[in-house]
Amino acid sequence: METEPRLIASPDHAVVWHQDRLYLLDQRHLPARTDFLALESAAATAEAIRAMVVRGAPAIGIAAAYGVVLAARARYAEQGAGWRTAIEADLAQLAAARPTAINLFWALERMGQRIATLDEGDPEPALLAEARAIHDEDRAGNRRMGELGAELIETPTEVITHCNAGALATGGYGTALGVVRAGFAVGRIRHVYADETRPWMQGTRLTAWELAESDIPVTLQADHAAASLMATGCIGWVIVGSDRIAANGDVANKIGTYGLAVLARYHGVRFMVAAPTSTIDLAVASGAEIPIEERDPDEVLACGGTRLGPAGVNARNPVFDVTPAALVDAIVTEKGVVMAPTREKIAALMAA
Repeated sequence: METEPRLIASPDHAVVWHQDRLYLLDQRHLPARTDFLALESAAATAEAIRAMVVRGAPAIGIAAAYGVVLAARARYAEQGAGWRTAIEADLAQLAAARPTAINLFWALERMGQRIATLDEGDPEPALLAEARAIHDEDRAGNRRMGELGAELIETPTEVITHCNAGALATGGYGTALGVVRAGFAVGRIRHVYADETRPWMQGTRLTAWELAESDIPVTLQADHAAASLMATGCIGWVIVGSDRIAANGDVANKIGTYGLAVLARYHGVRFMVAAPTSTIDLAVASGAEIPIEERDPDEVLACGGTRLGPAGVNARNPVFDVTPAALVDAIVTEKGVVMAPTREKIAALMAA
């Protein structure tokens, strides 16, 4: 992987296909540095997903789709007509990069379906068109979600968001931050409080940067400051994204989301999840079946490269938690809104 300084970094251009290569805005270094990594193989793409160069369920899926294009190019150059068999190893490597975000597997399945329709000739043009379609559809869907979510906010208010579900986490515009952008544009959202989101500090580094770039008023707060803020009565909604939604409406999202939902219910604050339908996994009956990724304990024991935890002490580092559907007021998708989600309502949305 190499740095490509010529591309212009912005929240809406975190995943870019340019001059036959995949470029990812390296989110590990934002906002201090805005470096792009140029990727030319499926293996490099899988490693970038695993290493958090790109994160956010929709963005991971889009990056993986472009990774399939890179794999097809290499396998066709090596194997000719045998590319279809050879690419299976690349698809498996991409699928193994992150376990929780269902969009990764959804995108790979869609690319696999396209592969099944191709002959033994050069697969790159058709697969690139499919990856670009996934990217374009995500951007359009996010704008639709933004509109639908903003319509739920009846009176001007202030909101809390957790982690980053903005343009950086998607193909552009954002899911939760798409609702924020749309709501702010029509005067329904006055101010955003962004949880810092330990241990990767996505709220501090990414969400605050995105909102500042969009001239939306934002205040950072420690994750555990949300309860005292809600108690003031100024917060009308919590708005978050999701990495996987079970068939019954349970929601897996960044660790700390579950606690935020409990606080919101206690304080009479409404709780909104904005996510594309590609995040809904009907094969998973409930949140109890969603695999929760655990990362290196050192991510918790250190901050900014400085170790804080004492020697000999271990740490838990689950990346996600599951918010029960009973604590969710609305799930907003590009296909429509599900209020007070249940298994039946989720099934009806997906059938439509």
